[in-house]
Amino acid sequence: MKKMQISRIHYFTLHGLLLVMLAFIILWFSGTEIPIHLLFSNDNKVTTIGHRGASGYAPECTLASYQLAVRMQADYIELDLQLTKDGEVIILHDDTVDRTTNGSGYVNQLTLAQLKTLDAGSWFNQKYPIYARNEYVNEKVPTLIEVFEAFGNSTKYMLETKSPSDNPGLEEKVWELIEQFQLHDHVAIQSFSSDSLKKFREWDNEIQLFQLFWYNYPASITNTKLEQVKSYANGIGVNFLMINENYVHKVKNAQLLIYPYTVNYQVNMERAMNWGVDGLHTDYPDRFKEVIEQFNDNAP
Repeated sequence: MKKMQISRIHYFTLHGLLLVMLAFIILWFSGTEIPIHLLFSNDNKVTTIGHRGASGYAPECTLASYQLAVRMQADYIELDLQLTKDGEVIILHDDTVDRTTNGSGYVNQLTLAQLKTLDAGSWFNQKYPIYARNEYVNEKVPTLIEVFEAFGNSTKYMLETKSPSDNPGLEEKVWELIEQFQLHDHVAIQSFSSDSLKKFREWDNEIQLFQLFWYNYPASITNTKLEQVKSYANGIGVNFLMINENYVHKVKNAQLLIYPYTVNYQVNMERAMNWGVDGLHTDYPDRFKEVIEQFNDNAP
């Protein structure tokens, strides 16, 4: 992988020196002693979110994919949540099972028992033979309970409420499971629905919430919109290919986090780092970890 751009190094060297100078000026005039290590604390840690797990290497939204993402030390594993016909919270991205299983039909028209008969792994082996593995055959569509039982508090979860209007009661069911497993400090919620996010804010003032946006054209956002989002959410998620550095800076100046999705090429990961994103969603957590490590090696 090529070295991080030299402008990035110069920027952070200057930025770091200015922060240190400011800190010492404050200390000089206040007479307060602060341990020197606090001046260089890693509060701005860049977050790696395993998009549907490590879905570049394993069938998306399966336990196999999430296990691999955790082994790759993703900070969060991202789960797309929907309700079955009989009200169980399952993990699947599409509103139908057609693309990622050997079945057909809408998720909310199938019972959990029906979903559990489906093979959610063989399609991956056929589409991506370079990463095919025998154990992916007959992978199952997991429930949220199964994922929480598998990983507990050993990882963090980015939970997305999918199409809340088609899944009435989804938020309540998800919240019950968060409370049941006592994972309040290990979950964040993202959604394209502000109403969905606001429900979670009513239940927990500390939970991390992220408003999702999708742009079909180069992205722009007003300060008024950012203030609206800030009233209930901690940050935003946005499709990477439609944003630029100015967009990132505008979001961060509003004191919101920004996690672009889905960034799979290291050249784009480096670009996102140069822009100052707080983290990103990727199908390849190991690739982003390499970029972060390279950046840390080049940092002053």
